Amino acid sequence: MRVSDAIEIDESELEESFVRASGPGGQNVNKVSSAVQLRFDVRRSRALPDAVAVRLMKLAGRRLTAEGVLVISAERFRDQERNRADARERLAALIREAEVPPKPRRATRPTKASKERRLEGKSKRGAVKAMRGRVDRD
Repeated sequence: MRVSDAIEIDESELEESFVRASGPGGQNVNKVSSAVQLRFDVRRSRALPDAVAVRLMKLAGRRLTAEGVLVISAERFRDQERNRADARERLAALIREAEVPPKPRRATRPTKASKERRLEGKSKRGAVKAMRGRVDRD
């Protein structure tokens, strides 16, 4: 499966299992296993560079098992072939997203004007609170 110019995943690394989909579908939903569970072992994959694999595991979130296997479930469509294609496309999109390295953060300092605005706001708030003191009976 070709993901990008640099990454191509061998079909033997993908494991598909078919289960019955939930939701509406009439009699068809009780008889046909149209939902797809696509499993991809991120930790043991030779197709992914280490940096991409680490970012993919972070992006996967709760779709990643403790063993490092990414599980994608697809049951959007009523037929199995379209669900297979959907699961593979979602895996490819996730890998493409992980392939882009994050932009390094540049340290910045607050401007003089923003500091002044902050202090001005604090003094106004303090003045409002100071007015809430006790009233003398004189």
